Formats: sequence, C-alpha cells, structure tokens
Amino acid sequence: MSLASWFRWNEPPNRISQKNPTEMVVETLMMELSWQTKQAEKQQRERENEYRKIKTGVDYGWLVSYPKQSYDVSPGERLQLEDMCTKIHPSYCGPVILRFRQLIAEYEPEAQEVSRIFRSVLQEAAEKIKEEEEAKKLARQWNTKNKTSLSLTTFKSRSRISPFISDIKTISEDVERGTQPTRRVWSMPEFQNAK
Repeated sequence: MSLASWFRWNEPPNRISQKNPTEMVVETLMMELSWQTKQAEKQQRERENEYRKIKTGVDYGWLVSYPKQSYDVSPGERLQLEDMCTKIHPSYCGPVILRFRQLIAEYEPEAQEVSRIFRSVLQEAAEKIKEEEEAKKLARQWNTKNKTSLSLTTFKSRSRISPFISDIKTISEDVERGTQPTRRVWSMPEFQNAK
C-alpha cells in the first residue's frame, strides 16, 4: 500500500467552487474594498512624494522605505460591511463594483475614507433592491387584483335582471291594482289615493 493513497496529494483540486452565491458576493465585494484601499494608500504616498519634491526641490524617493503595515478596516466595521454585502443580490454585484470604482475615481479619497464610500454604495444598492422588490410586489398584487375583478365583471355581466318578472312589490303596482298599499317606511310622505 502506497503512502500517497493515505494522503490525497495527487488528487487534482476541485475547480468548481462549493460556495453559495451570497458568500461569493460577500467575498468579491470585500476583495474589491481591500484592493481599492491599497490603491488609495498608494496614491496617497505618491501625492506625499510629489509634495515633498515640490517643497524641497530634491527627489529622495529612492531613499524612502514605506512601512509594511497598511491601513486596515477595523473588525467591527468589517463585520458590518460583510453583513451589508449579504443583502446584495448576485445580479447587483457588478453594478455595485462599478459604482464604487466610479466614486473612487471621482473623489480620490484617502485610505480611511474608502470604507465610508463603500458603505454608501452598499446602502444605495440595498435601497434600490428594496424599491424594486416593492414594485414587483405591487405589480403582483395589481395583476391578481385585476384578474379577480375581471372575473367578477364577467360574472356580473352574465346575470340578467328582468324588471317585469319580480316578486318585489312597488308602490306603483299597488296603485295600479287599486289595492291598499302597505305602510312604507321611507323618508317621503305617503300620498293617499282619493276615490
């Protein structure tokens, strides 16, 4: 018996991800956030170097070593952002990333501001999703309401009322026949027929 059969080293890794769509959306959006944060840090360093160059007139960029530690989102804020990402439907993942990149390019924020922009984009997308769900719900209600009202309309149009074949006594019938009308309880006064 070979040792390779005990350890599964020789088996190819599964290419198909076993994650559900919500996990993939959260992972994709959080990767985008971390990448944009790193890019904002890089741009911030470049702006500082340009400022130093202009201020001193000498380029010491080759001498500067940047710290390895970079800005990171706090764990509490990260959990909140991940929770907000779970509310994003997979079909909105692409538009959310595009909107986020658009705002980053427009404002050129510092690294600390990137997470706030990301939060605003997620809130905007969640509100849009909620509005669309409400619109779909109203459309479904309207469609079912129209179907029932149309069926009632067709039912009403099929029933016919014949005024001449009626068991309901009216005052005019009593007068025409010369019989004493029953005392009515209506708001109008009763007129007696003088014979």
